[in-house]
Amino acid sequence: MAMYDDDTTFEPDPGAAAALRTSRPAGRGAPRVYDWIDHHAKNRGGKEAIRELDRDRSFTFADLDRRVDAMTAYLASVGVERGDRVAVLAHNGVEFFDVQFACQRNGVICVLLNWRLTVSELEYILNDSSPKVLFHDLEFATAAGELQQLCSIDTLVEIDGGKPHSTYERAITAFDGQAAPRVTLTHDDVVTIMYTSGTTGLPKGAMITHGMNFWNCVNLGIPGGIGLDTVHLNILPLFHTGGLNCYSNPVLHAGGTVVLLETFEPGQALGVIGDPTQGVTHFFGVPAPYQFMMQHPDFASTDLSRLRVAGVGGAPCALAIMEAWSERGVPLLQGFGMTETSPAAIFLDPDDALRKVGSTGKALMHTEFRIVDDDGGDCGPDEMGELWVAGPHITPGYWNKPEATASAFEGRWLKTGDAARMDAEGFVYIVDRWKDMYISGGENVYPAEVENVLYQIDGVLEAAVIGIPSDRWGEAGLAVLVVTEGAEIDRISVQSFCAQRLAKFKVPVDIAVIDALPRNATGKVLKRELRDRFVGEDAPKIS
Repeated sequence: MAMYDDDTTFEPDPGAAAALRTSRPAGRGAPRVYDWIDHHAKNRGGKEAIRELDRDRSFTFADLDRRVDAMTAYLASVGVERGDRVAVLAHNGVEFFDVQFACQRNGVICVLLNWRLTVSELEYILNDSSPKVLFHDLEFATAAGELQQLCSIDTLVEIDGGKPHSTYERAITAFDGQAAPRVTLTHDDVVTIMYTSGTTGLPKGAMITHGMNFWNCVNLGIPGGIGLDTVHLNILPLFHTGGLNCYSNPVLHAGGTVVLLETFEPGQALGVIGDPTQGVTHFFGVPAPYQFMMQHPDFASTDLSRLRVAGVGGAPCALAIMEAWSERGVPLLQGFGMTETSPAAIFLDPDDALRKVGSTGKALMHTEFRIVDDDGGDCGPDEMGELWVAGPHITPGYWNKPEATASAFEGRWLKTGDAARMDAEGFVYIVDRWKDMYISGGENVYPAEVENVLYQIDGVLEAAVIGIPSDRWGEAGLAVLVVTEGAEIDRISVQSFCAQRLAKFKVPVDIAVIDALPRNATGKVLKRELRDRFVGEDAPKIS
């Protein structure tokens, strides 16, 4: 492997340095960063690294190495130096890896942007992170022009689906073969900033270090069976940690192949998984893609036999979804992670997938966890508490937000904000987000438990439960449903079904039927939008 030869140290931007936890080891004492793509280019340069299905392009590790070197040289040519930021506003493509691994060579920090955000939302993120360059898809050209003026961005680089005339590809061609600067980096250096969704207040930029990326490859790669022969189909957006790190980065670290779709469409994804010429062995998604694929008419006939690992995370997965895939011979392997944990922290071993359906598993090799009660003590078996995690894959903090960093940690422990329990065998069950829990008549209600039951009702396609004000109980549950055409579902039938399976205080007091649940780019249900719609000043209270 090539090792960088510049022995200087790097202090992050003052705003970022203020947010670094003091318990992190000093940069000089941390392990050096080694170049994954350089290694594979020298040892198996002709092996396929990236396959873009929508653009019908393929790149070997040697190809990718040349592109990364060209991007490194280009960034230097426009004045981007170590510690500076660059941003990407684009659909899935090889460009994410070009830029990410260029940042791994030159000490630049990459800011990954959610293309579903508005200009005003992106304005805040870009003013917070201050990138010098913004790479953007052609379809976002107007927004990029506005953002350049609003955020004082030096350079815009347009991506146009890999077409040779695009500004991006011309830069790659112009700097192909030119000497690119490389610097010594350690596991403590920041390589990426990923902004949280901002469900409360303004979004926070989680700092992702080189060490976090490396330890995620180790933590996730071993139990996930990721190796040289892995072919991973990625359908999640690469600006999200689930797309970039489950399992794309670990696959490239191991020398496998990443197959990219720009956006998710259930029939197309099933077609790729079932195609023997694609050879897909690994897949990861939040629950929604699995739900939409199992509801597709091609699900029953798709050949799933080559799929070795199908991981699910990001939100509690309804039992109905897991059972449908298990019946097709594909147990969904649950795991727990978040942007701040890079993301893998807890994983269900394949040998336990059927025996422990519903569990997210046990701590990964280089992870510790606690389940903590309201008094800060450790919970016993099957007692509910908040999940805390620690390990070398945990973020050092939030960009420019030392106060948010301090409140997120208790010593070395990251407080996840997830309600969890652990059974007598040590298996963890994520019950729900603390913020989604509501209290009805003094009893805690976790919506995911109720949603599991709602999915068992014939005709229910999608379900989400939120707490709404109640004069009698303080809060009560509202079941927001999407149903099949012609289904006869009303409040009484839903309550009757739930009452046979849930304690009375968990049964929704009312239902609302809508056309589709609001979701973010990865498919997670946006419950804040449901609360905005159904719980407001003008919303009537349920008595």
